[in-house]
Amino acid sequence: MRQPIALLLMSFSLAGCQVAERVFEEVPDNPGACPSALSLYDAHRSVEFASQASYEGGALFSDVTFTGEVLAVRSLCRYYEDRPILANLEIDMGFGRGPAAMGDTHTYRYFVAVTRRDTVVIHRETFPITVRFPPGEDRVYLQETIDQITIPRANEDIAGDNFEIIVGFELTPDQVAWNRTGQRFRANAGSETN
Repeated sequence: MRQPIALLLMSFSLAGCQVAERVFEEVPDNPGACPSALSLYDAHRSVEFASQASYEGGALFSDVTFTGEVLAVRSLCRYYEDRPILANLEIDMGFGRGPAAMGDTHTYRYFVAVTRRDTVVIHRETFPITVRFPPGEDRVYLQETIDQITIPRANEDIAGDNFEIIVGFELTPDQVAWNRTGQRFRANAGSETN
């Protein structure tokens, strides 16, 4: 389902050449804006602690096992007439390995949800991402690409800005509550709380 960006760019440019070689068929411009692509505030960071006590207060950097953060979300889309919206998604993420981490590999889970703007979730899917920390390294930065998200429209009058594409980490209730306190241990934070 996910493909490297280079393959996507190559397939887009090849598709453009094929259209030009044919009878100069042109696809009209989008009749409206694309869906907003963003990370959910309460779920854009993942901090895991070795002990439950850290979630309940007095969190120490020495108790951090693994962290993750959604750094940026980008999307492009295409739609015309009454056809569905076809969007792709790029997610920049940073991952950290804390002092209490065991091992050099960790699997995180993140979700991508399509919603009607500020109302209801239309579709939600969860993806695993396994991160390997090289020897001596405590940070890794990766980009995930979702190559096609299809959003059906009831008719051609429904524009892309009626929808949102939302990204975040799958978290426990304790992790969400900790995020809401405003404390953070970021992938690049060293030994300080931000």
